Amino acid sequence: MSITEQLAPEINMEEAETFMMKVGEIVNSGAVAVMLSIGHKTGLLDSMAGTGVKTSQQIANMSDLSERYVREWLAVMVTGGIVKYYPEGQAYELPDTHAACLTRNAPLGNLAVHAQFIPMVGAIEDPILECFKTGEGTSYGDYPCFHQIMSEDSDGSVVANLFQEILPLVPGLADRLKQGIDVLDAGCGRGHALSKLAEHFPKSRFFGYDLCDDAIASAREYARELDVTNVSFEVRDLTDFEDKGRFDLITSFDAVHDQKHPEDFIHRLKQALRPDGVYLMQDIGGSSKLENNYEFPFAAFLYTASCLHCMPISLGQGGDGLGTMWGWEVAEHMLQQAGYKSIERHVFEHDPLSVWFISKT
Repeated sequence: MSITEQLAPEINMEEAETFMMKVGEIVNSGAVAVMLSIGHKTGLLDSMAGTGVKTSQQIANMSDLSERYVREWLAVMVTGGIVKYYPEGQAYELPDTHAACLTRNAPLGNLAVHAQFIPMVGAIEDPILECFKTGEGTSYGDYPCFHQIMSEDSDGSVVANLFQEILPLVPGLADRLKQGIDVLDAGCGRGHALSKLAEHFPKSRFFGYDLCDDAIASAREYARELDVTNVSFEVRDLTDFEDKGRFDLITSFDAVHDQKHPEDFIHRLKQALRPDGVYLMQDIGGSSKLENNYEFPFAAFLYTASCLHCMPISLGQGGDGLGTMWGWEVAEHMLQQAGYKSIERHVFEHDPLSVWFISKT
């Protein structure tokens, strides 16, 4: 008797086969995601956008790449439903409606940036497997190109909306920045948001702290490119941060949940604010309760990022390991425990993944 025959009386084989096809689609989509990452990094997606129907050789020439590799990449894009194929001329097209979410400066944001996380976390699969056995964690240096990817992500979700949508969340904040205040970005990464603020508000003073040397080196270089002198960046572990009463505004963009001890971190930031100070925090907008996240956008992707990066990063520091999907309820509770006089929660319609908290001393 075959295994199928043995199982048949016990399970609904039609349902099982349907699920099997779903798993196959998941594996197939994972392969497409890896190739989307390659398309982003090589510039292929950008080269094809708005150029109409082209042969593989023309696309390779536009991107200064090998035609044979480009042709094989295109085959993935075609079978993955990303690119259209015209057999009569052996030509390809990236439709404008697809490019609208897959290219740099795309009107709907660049989801190909997020595809880069898939090969990045795949590169550390073996160390993560060991973590499953030991319960230990990882460090930022274990992840190739992490700060580059996060910077690209931030450029789309934070920097692009900084002046038109984010600052207006706090009435009067732009006026205070024009007059001149002291601002800290805690966990600044490559510092694009902070340097843009410094460029826009020359009378204010801006400080960026981050744990990683490579991120701070890139932040300083970016500030030099913008020729801003009212911003400084420092490699600093914020675990024991004690700059009490020094800042008028503190920001943290997608930087709290993977801290060693997020609740203590939030408390220390509160102590670093002056009277009438403001803490502007962006983080992942999912719920703390798994059952509330079935319909949350990219929930499986975010839990994967949590399991393979954010949680082990915190655990690797001997921390709490709350993970990416710690949830807005936990975040709000920690802000309340820190003693802020007022706490507001905001979600932008165009960015349902993020939650924004405005907390005032």
